[in-house]
Amino acid sequence: MANVGKVNWSGATRSGSRKERNDDSWIAFSANAEGSCQLPGSGSESLESQDLVFAVSDGMGGANAGDMASALILERMATLIPNTFKAAASGFFPDSISHLEQMLKDVHDHINAAAASSEDRNGMAATLALTWFSPENMYLANVGDSRIYRCRDGKTKQLSKDHTVVWAQLQRGEIMEVEYRCHPRRSALYQVVGGAHHNICPHFAAIQYLPGDRFLICSDGLIDGVWERHIRDALAERTMAVGCCEKLLNRAIGNSGIDDTTLIVVDVE
Repeated sequence: MANVGKVNWSGATRSGSRKERNDDSWIAFSANAEGSCQLPGSGSESLESQDLVFAVSDGMGGANAGDMASALILERMATLIPNTFKAAASGFFPDSISHLEQMLKDVHDHINAAAASSEDRNGMAATLALTWFSPENMYLANVGDSRIYRCRDGKTKQLSKDHTVVWAQLQRGEIMEVEYRCHPRRSALYQVVGGAHHNICPHFAAIQYLPGDRFLICSDGLIDGVWERHIRDALAERTMAVGCCEKLLNRAIGNSGIDDTTLIVVDVE
């Protein structure tokens, strides 16, 4: 079991300058056998008697479909995750990754069903970047191009995978970051939650966290406004989570701000 007392976090979102509404959503909630409880925008909580979940979703679709899709995904996850504790109380201990996989399939079907119920929601979809902190590990799930980073001992690593062909080219070293950022297909996703697709293939991982680790969960609006070196520098500074969050948000908005920008900074004590 990890020797951890508390998790500190701070989250923020800002609507894009060329948009009428914010299609991003984010959530912080605690979960145990009694259910889930939404947490405030910034705070500190112990992992002794509860798990903590932080997630960002970037919605897409016509009419009001984008913001609805992202909000529905996070609401559904807050409903489903406590079922893990209920199963454990009944003597069944599901593998957390397998349970996450089943939950994402449920959420995917839920979004598709909601989209099919109205023409205004036709094809609505969203990304998801989710971190689930238990006393032992952090479990992550991501679909699309919302990201999860970890900073440990001053070194930053992207833990999520962008579901785009262009990002894969960047990872293989076929293109440089400047080429990636200017690529016309950079945001062409081949995996989303919903979107009337029959199947979904999220990226999952179990990460053993350590005291002093800092995590960043963000939408692609943040990436539009900050380079990888800016992310590394901000996460490596030993400021409070709220200060790091504000610095990254302000820099991203100042440099771009066209798209909705959302992030959560999570520190493990």
